[in-house]
Amino acid sequence: MEAFPPLTVKVLNTEAEICVPHERGSLPSFFIVGPPRTGTSWLYEVLKQRVNLPQSGKETRFFDQHFERGIRWYTAHYAPKRKLAPIGEIAPTYFASSLARERMARIIPNAKVACVFRNPIERIISLYRLKRAYGIIPWAFEEAISKDPELLESGRYATHLKLWQLTFGTDRVFATVYEDLRDDPQAFMDKLMDFVGIKRFPLLPSQVLPVHDSAVLTQPRSYFRTHSAMALAEQLKARRLDRVVDAFRNSPFMKLLLSGGPAFQRISEEFVMKLYEYFRPEIENLESMLNRDLSAWKAEVPRTKLQQNAL
Repeated sequence: MEAFPPLTVKVLNTEAEICVPHERGSLPSFFIVGPPRTGTSWLYEVLKQRVNLPQSGKETRFFDQHFERGIRWYTAHYAPKRKLAPIGEIAPTYFASSLARERMARIIPNAKVACVFRNPIERIISLYRLKRAYGIIPWAFEEAISKDPELLESGRYATHLKLWQLTFGTDRVFATVYEDLRDDPQAFMDKLMDFVGIKRFPLLPSQVLPVHDSAVLTQPRSYFRTHSAMALAEQLKARRLDRVVDAFRNSPFMKLLLSGGPAFQRISEEFVMKLYEYFRPEIENLESMLNRDLSAWKAEVPRTKLQQNAL
């Protein structure tokens, strides 16, 4: 593979208004838009007892996949008895989605948006492992980079951060890095809570633990079976059959689908270096935007570190 695909930012046609009338107070006031594999699952587990997050799980995929289902479908994900609690969504797939960003701005123009950035190579490897283990993609790593646009697109941090800032305003977009979460979770949470307008709270020792560590994942025993099971789970979630999905997720069958397959193959050093060079301009632009040194993201790190996939 000699070159990676260029960035393409779509200009959207005006959509027909499909949303029914609603109360502004029933919609989120903040979003944590990722990108994927930057601690968003951990944030969901920590915040779900403090704020009104979707009951069916971290992601509704409303603004990028299920928008045609309407606002009532979306707000049904939130507990009606918790209306006084701040409402939010942790939605990492929204970060690189022009559709999601423009729809959110149209419906909730005053929302606050938070982004967390991580070494793009470590993050892509972690995201690839997760998608492969869950049967979302069938390819080896290098082929996946060519065929799955999300892997590269969600790593264009500076490009998409600028679009979020242009859409919502710089003062309504919070950006930080994964190292802050990793090194001092309490300080990280304090800054995030101040931004979204939630009262600070102390983290418990049990809360400072990884969630969904992709380092323990393997390739699926059967891509077809795992892919089919996950597709069915997504269909059930779209129909709001959340209890069925939860039972499936916690069943021995789910564990069988996600373990026992072959280990992931090592990634060639040459290909890793191509990725570092590819993302260097984005990293340098992000350094300027955040006013912090990200030089550790611009040079190859030891192989053992690359293969570690936290949170």
